[in-house]
Amino acid sequence: MTPRATLDLPQMAGAADAMQPVPVADRVHWVGALDPDLRNFDIILRTANGTSYNAYVVRGSTGVAVIDTVKQEFTEPFLKRLEAVARYDELTTLVLNHLEPDHTGAVPELLRRAPHLEICVSPRGVQVLRALLKDRFDDYAVRIVRTGDTVSLGDQTLRFLTTPYVHWPDTQCTHLQDQRLLFTCDLFGCHFCDARLFNDRVGDFRFSFEYYFEHIMRPFKAYVVAALDLIEPLDIAMIAPSHGPILRAHPRQYITHYRRLVKSRLASEVGDQKTLLIFYVSAYGATSMMAGAIYEGAAENPDVRASLFDLQIGEFTPFVDLIEEADALVFGSPTINGDAVKTVWDLLAGLVDIDTKGKLGAAFGSYGWTGEAVQMVEGRLQGLKMRVPEKGLKIKLHPTDAELEDCRDFGRRLAAHLTGRMQPREVDFADL
Repeated sequence: MTPRATLDLPQMAGAADAMQPVPVADRVHWVGALDPDLRNFDIILRTANGTSYNAYVVRGSTGVAVIDTVKQEFTEPFLKRLEAVARYDELTTLVLNHLEPDHTGAVPELLRRAPHLEICVSPRGVQVLRALLKDRFDDYAVRIVRTGDTVSLGDQTLRFLTTPYVHWPDTQCTHLQDQRLLFTCDLFGCHFCDARLFNDRVGDFRFSFEYYFEHIMRPFKAYVVAALDLIEPLDIAMIAPSHGPILRAHPRQYITHYRRLVKSRLASEVGDQKTLLIFYVSAYGATSMMAGAIYEGAAENPDVRASLFDLQIGEFTPFVDLIEEADALVFGSPTINGDAVKTVWDLLAGLVDIDTKGKLGAAFGSYGWTGEAVQMVEGRLQGLKMRVPEKGLKIKLHPTDAELEDCRDFGRRLAAHLTGRMQPREVDFADL
């Protein structure tokens, strides 16, 4: 048996531009680009294996469609591959499943060469396309497509699925019905560069697949579920995302895996109880005493499951699932040099990967002079679209017994807000 040819990363860096179009299915070609040297994507993602910008050409008996493009700096190699499988005057349709720059960087030059193209975008995609094309927008034929709409290429049909917020508002998927091939843009994608392209040939990309989900899709789990509901009934033989391997082997397994990733892991354990997590850092023990008393007060409520975590360990990964599924997040920090401590800020910064909208939030802490930390943390919680029904609690130096009781009351009130049993408060207009 002749061994399969391989292309390692050092070779790939020099050979990426020379790659030819790759057949994906009958009259479907990959014409994208490889970026093996990329090590950070959109600032927030580490890309140890680089990434790919997957674009495709679909040929029908009466039309030719381009599905997405590539990052701007890869425009020329993309167009060379495109020219190898189609003439510009043959092109009829440009489908933009998502308009982030890594997918639309080559659009202006492609339209300069093929201005007659009909551009298919989702309803929300029009806004971004207008910003991309600016004063040239009205020069092109733009078609808004929704779930169920189709484009005929003669003997091949593209059917659209509106799948917003996976992970931008404009995202859609495109199903090539006759080939049972689903173009999903970022959905089911990952940052993993391997010139062998297909999941049954590339290296082990499992870590990249889940890492991508954690940082890109996780904040939009509800929308991922809605997208899966649209996708699962389809007849699918292959999934062609815009980053990472093309999933031609066992594509249904990746859909099933996404279902597992979006499913609540703790619901059966917690039951009907509301969950309240208290995170704190303490310099001299005062904030720790406050945290313990708040915990005691909240735990008195039988319908609330309260937990207490000391952030001094500096490791946040074990808390991610807990935070995502919690109903309330309470943060305690002393004020040091007019600020909350870095450990608390690090955890709060990590919440951008989690859907925190609507969760109950609160802040507390001890201080020596002015106590700015509590208000600063509250501002961050509000910026994360959490509801903050109680003014933050701050105590100067170590709490007295009476102040510890205030902390317990604070915990009781938070628990009452969670369970809907908080009594309406009379407003003292002197406090407004």
